Amino acid sequence: MRSKLLSLPAIVMYVIVITLVLFSTTYTVRFTEVAVVTTFGKAGPNSIKTEPGLKFKWFYPIQQVTKYDSRVRLVQGQSETQQTADDFQIVMEAFLTYRVTDPLEFFRSFSIAGDRASDHFARAENNVLRDLLRSAMGETSRYRMDELFTPTQGASRLPELEARVARALERGSEIEQALSSYGIEIVSVGIDRIILPEETTESVITRMGANRDRLAERFESEGRSRAQAIRAEANSNAEKILSFARRRADEIQARGEAEAAPYLAEQNINPELAVFIQNISMMRNAMARKFTLIFSTSDYGLQLFDPDFVQGTGANLPVPRVNAGRTETAGTEN
Repeated sequence: MRSKLLSLPAIVMYVIVITLVLFSTTYTVRFTEVAVVTTFGKAGPNSIKTEPGLKFKWFYPIQQVTKYDSRVRLVQGQSETQQTADDFQIVMEAFLTYRVTDPLEFFRSFSIAGDRASDHFARAENNVLRDLLRSAMGETSRYRMDELFTPTQGASRLPELEARVARALERGSEIEQALSSYGIEIVSVGIDRIILPEETTESVITRMGANRDRLAERFESEGRSRAQAIRAEANSNAEKILSFARRRADEIQARGEAEAAPYLAEQNINPELAVFIQNISMMRNAMARKFTLIFSTSDYGLQLFDPDFVQGTGANLPVPRVNAGRTETAGTEN
């Protein structure tokens, strides 16, 4: 019984030792990670582990594992003053996203920062990527203010500027080498904040006012020129129409006079008869339709149609009668 009790601590010790050995000789790689296994601090082409799962290694300090996140990471730049091609000062803030594409080159470039992967990422972002982003934003000087900010949707050249900044980041600067040599790939570049200083805002407003006045003057000048051309064309067309109408009227008048000449010659033989015939023709045409003639009872011969006149005379007016084919006149006395 005593031997069994003494063997219990030994079993616990063995379990602890085995656990420590397994902990120091195994590691896991997630599907979002890549691992670099170094032997005595050095890494080679066979040191990269990309397959996820449980892996084995020699215990420390023979081998050591550094795991990098292979997902896209974000680097937010600081606000920097940039100058446009037309000498405006604007404050711009940009960002970039990147990923580690070559873990071995990334490890060789930034392992001097420490043993942890977070130290390597911090050195890459603070000492390389932010400096390169600040330098690449100098591409802003290629664009004018009115090219970056336009009232027309989709006409701004900001996307083109972002593409230029991305290409400049990939090339690197005169001091820094290309990002591909660090094992880094730029995924995207964006400008997320633009601030206009007060003096720039006033200058922009003044220039906008000058541009507006210049455009207004140009449009007014074009309008006056166009109106003058329209008036000249209208006057020319009117003159052509009047000239044609006068010529046509003269032709019609001449033809009418030519056609009327024989009739006038006939009428000159007996003018009174001609006038009488014209009057008869006018009366025939006028009476061919229903019409009403209005006469005044004060005219000569029309007083008898006035009832007041008949009653005022007090005389016996003859009333004609027709009897056996003869007409007789009968009268009445008061």
